[in-house]
Amino acid sequence: MEHIASDRIAWEPAPEEHFTGSAWFGPLAPPATPESLNTLGVMFAPGARTAWHRHVEGQVLYVAYGAGVVANDQGGRVEVSAGDTVVIPAGEVHWHGATPSTFMMHLSLTTGGPTEWMGEEVDDADYLGG
Repeated sequence: MEHIASDRIAWEPAPEEHFTGSAWFGPLAPPATPESLNTLGVMFAPGARTAWHRHVEGQVLYVAYGAGVVANDQGGRVEVSAGDTVVIPAGEVHWHGATPSTFMMHLSLTTGGPTEWMGEEVDDADYLGG
């Protein structure tokens, strides 16, 4: 067993090329291999969101704090808050982030290797649901 105290989680700024606004990553446990379960805390400042991306084997998001939005490229969109879980199927192109006025932190659970970024930011119209 290994206990990782909250002050030992190495929070780092999320890469600007894949995020709009301020966001931070905190790895919760190092994966044993690149294909192993990747557990990551992600904190979004109000208005912050990911760029469009997908995960080879899908993603599970658990909202630990605040409120946000998860949307896909097929027009699906859900508003989420603390305690909610979103299951994103393998290969589904999507984005997620905080609301314009609220911080959000979620746990991201993925397997199958790194995130596949689509190279496209989420514009304000998509972010605001317009």
